[in-house]
Amino acid sequence: MNDSPTIPSSSNGHRNAVADFKKISKVYYMPDGTVLVEALKDIDLQIFEGEYTAIMGASGSGKSTMMNILGCLDPPTSGVYLLDKKDVAHMDDSELSRVRGRKIGFVFQAFNLISELTIVDNVEVPLFYQGIPKHERREQAIETLKIVGLGDRLTHRPKELSGGQQQRVAVARALVTNPSIIMADEPTGNLDTKTGVEILELIDQLHAQGITIIMVTHDQRVADRCERIIWLEDGVVGSDTRKGVPTNATS
Repeated sequence: MNDSPTIPSSSNGHRNAVADFKKISKVYYMPDGTVLVEALKDIDLQIFEGEYTAIMGASGSGKSTMMNILGCLDPPTSGVYLLDKKDVAHMDDSELSRVRGRKIGFVFQAFNLISELTIVDNVEVPLFYQGIPKHERREQAIETLKIVGLGDRLTHRPKELSGGQQQRVAVARALVTNPSIIMADEPTGNLDTKTGVEILELIDQLHAQGITIIMVTHDQRVADRCERIIWLEDGVVGSDTRKGVPTNATS
């Protein structure tokens, strides 16, 4: 029987790379086989356990493509992607789906909740696809909703909640499987400033307790909350800064 979800403790010691890009490229082709766009070009990159990383860049820089590859939603054209030291390319579709569901939690700008379900049922969905028994799913979903401050709203449906509360449900859904990484794609994009700050504070709290966070954002104020900022330019890493110290910048 699985334990109800817990947030791992942070460590000041050596941190393992949970996501490791080795010469990753992504090319999109026209129907006739000619190159439409080189979205990513020979990227070497490691994201470490417990790290809080922002991915930034102008429109068309490759940040969405990078997020999709990191999240195992889209394969690279070439290169090697190791997720928790396992080569994603060697996984068949069923294993890849299982690994993605177990190791990665997604938080989207548009919430992507199922309107017909209660919030506790929404949070249970990833556990259903992991084959967790119903009574365990319910227990884990309730405990995770308590973590995000919605333990008193279990039977509400999304339309009965504010935008900020819906995004808290989305965070709970991402967290419920105890993933290695939470990936947030513009998580405050549909929220007003005050509510957006509340969601960012929640994400800050998760990071402080050891969760690895990767966040795509166009907002410098959001990125400034992170300990690392990766800036993409035309499919390459233009700069990679940790706490004000540039590392591995390329031109």
